[in-house]
Amino acid sequence: MSVEAVKIRNVDLKYDEHLVLEDICLDINEKDFVAVIGPNGGGKSTLLKLILGILKPDSGEVKVFGRDPLKSRNLMGYLPQHINFDPDFPINVFDTVLTGRYHGLFKGYNTEDREAVLKVLDDMEIRDLKDRQISKLSGGQMQRVFIARAIVREPKLLIMDEPMASIDPEMQSSFYNLMARLKEKMAIVLVSHDVGAVSTHVDKIACLNRKLYYHGDVENSAQGLEEIYHCPIELISHGIPHRILKDH
Repeated sequence: MSVEAVKIRNVDLKYDEHLVLEDICLDINEKDFVAVIGPNGGGKSTLLKLILGILKPDSGEVKVFGRDPLKSRNLMGYLPQHINFDPDFPINVFDTVLTGRYHGLFKGYNTEDREAVLKVLDDMEIRDLKDRQISKLSGGQMQRVFIARAIVREPKLLIMDEPMASIDPEMQSSFYNLMARLKEKMAIVLVSHDVGAVSTHVDKIACLNRKLYYHGDVENSAQGLEEIYHCPIELISHGIPHRILKDH
């Protein structure tokens, strides 16, 4: 029986009396790979903050693994859109990932933490980079390091906000192959404003622009995308990138 990772029911959320999310209902199950697609300003990052427990809804309910999101934080890994760090800070890949096992102030890292880092570096196929300074990495390598830091605690839910932003087009295939491996261990929610994020590895798609226009399998998502982008979507299919017609 599939475990429900995220359950959102009838959620409204306002910023300064402006309705950002309206009557959102969403289900994400264990080992789902869900792409949340929509235009800039459509509420995608806000939705993530609700799941993470950073924001509270004005009405409705958000549950993560059956509990309040704040009580399920230890079950989630998060890769934000913008990571504030100094690339010239003298820290290597191993120690960067190790910070993902942070236990609190004055609580050091133990042998189990260090073994977990080596394991996740193997999973991410970057163990050979463990001693390299962060400043010496390519954009794709750095993104793998930050994903490793997000999953080194072995979360059951991985949440990523615009992870493709710093990845070159030629790296995208490698990224999705990595996601295919990770989804065998956890649910994945990937947010993007780029419809092209729909790929052969995404199980489900959620079309969001304040309202949730569609939530389900990729092949039947064209109508929801048309309602969001106000233009006809010719085709979205596994293995075939979508095309937007000329009157877009």
